[in-house]
Amino acid sequence: MLKLKKAISRFLTLGALALPQLTLAALPQAQAPSRGEGTNMTQTMQNYAFDGFMLLGLIVLGVMFLGVAWHAFGVYHEIHEGKKKWRDLGSTAAVGVGILGIGIFLVTKATGIL
Repeated sequence: MLKLKKAISRFLTLGALALPQLTLAALPQAQAPSRGEGTNMTQTMQNYAFDGFMLLGLIVLGVMFLGVAWHAFGVYHEIHEGKKKWRDLGSTAAVGVGILGIGIFLVTKATGIL
């Protein structure tokens, strides 16, 4: 009985030691930046920073879109309460599209500068 317990203990110990290697086996490799790795470390870091700023710009635009949508839903709710009219929702949509268009334009220009 004691030998069986020791054998089970050794088997579990070996399994626990092998488990991290098994879990790391399926991880994907790091991807190169979208503009390539570059010829030196500084250029590679600049290319990773470019990708980071692109992601930040997309997040900013996403938050802008959610803000415009949130405001439009608020105006729609106030229409049903009788506080606002349908033209207010139309003007909210028009201004929202303009704001989003300007935001997209500015983010596109900013990534061109980078």
